[in-house]
Amino acid sequence: MTCPGRQHAGRADMIHFGHGLFSSSTFYSGLPIRRLLAHSGAMIRCPSPLSRMRWRRRLRSLAALLVLAVFALAAWSWFPAPVATLPLVHIIDGDSLTVRHDGATLTIRLTDIDAAEYLQDCGRADATRWPCGREARAMLVKIAGDGPLTCEIAAKDRYDRTLAACRTRPLPGGIDIGAEMVRLGGAVATGDAYRIEEAEARAKRRGIWQGDFVRPADWRAAHERPATALTWPDA
Repeated sequence: MTCPGRQHAGRADMIHFGHGLFSSSTFYSGLPIRRLLAHSGAMIRCPSPLSRMRWRRRLRSLAALLVLAVFALAAWSWFPAPVATLPLVHIIDGDSLTVRHDGATLTIRLTDIDAAEYLQDCGRADATRWPCGREARAMLVKIAGDGPLTCEIAAKDRYDRTLAACRTRPLPGGIDIGAEMVRLGGAVATGDAYRIEEAEARAKRRGIWQGDFVRPADWRAAHERPATALTWPDA
């Protein structure tokens, strides 16, 4: 911003021009130019050097905070989740299993998929019913084999299960277990990670897509989950 004193000459020219142009106006003809200049100068003041220093300091602090926020976001995005190779203990259902971790049994819920519930049944193309929940568990048993599994561990869900994406072997080898469950029609995709596999299963009418079925989340909403849901015995 330029100080009023530096703008007096230009402002005077503008006011003279306006005064001549609007000479019939009572406002302009009755208000001296000096008073206009004094009035405008009172409204527009130059900040003092101290005020400018304070504003510069505030702007620098704000810029530093923005840089820190960007670095924190980058660190959160780029740093991978912990990956561990874990001995397989037990397959619970089509999207849950237990492993050994740090000398204890850890229950894992596979991320980005939702398998048919253990007691759920689904329809075939001929309108007969089949135990899709038990078949989903059998499917996961076959895919996981005897372990161990390589799991990228994330957070916990409301059942205190650890959310993780697991493979049968470390990258670049092995099978992404969640992707394979969706591709074979044992589970639906709950995020964008396995949309391609779900589209393939749907197109080829694999597993739950061969007939009518209730999405697992809707099935759970209609059936109260028993306390032993995480510890059903092998079928």
